[in-house]
Amino acid sequence: MSTTTAVTPLTTADAEALVSAARRAAEAAGVAVSITVLDAGGHLLAFRRDDRAVLISGETSTRKAYTALQLNAPTADLVDAVKPDGPFHSLPTALDRPLLFIAGGIPVHRDGRLIGALGVGGGAPEQDHSFATTALTTLA
Repeated sequence: MSTTTAVTPLTTADAEALVSAARRAAEAAGVAVSITVLDAGGHLLAFRRDDRAVLISGETSTRKAYTALQLNAPTADLVDAVKPDGPFHSLPTALDRPLLFIAGGIPVHRDGRLIGALGVGGGAPEQDHSFATTALTTLA
């Protein structure tokens, strides 16, 4: 008989901590962003759009989080995979899903298991990725 250890799912408190940490990192850089946190099922746990953030950043932050969740990888690591010669080049159009292969989405793990994802949109892709990875350290 095998035993499995239950992993605590991503909680609302975790999601709020991620949003707060990403927001602080973006504010320190002078960048207005939107931040999305999804649970392991892809359900929205937390969302915040700064007043000055471009409107589309709400959509991009959510799509980045969804992409990171579905592929269990940071979106920054997937950018080359969807280029014309990449292994996933047709993926963005092959599925009727809101995938977005721009840096700023990262999966969230606990005890080695995928429990959700975080997406940041509104800055340059490298900035969004940095804000997200900085926020992730709050759960460590």
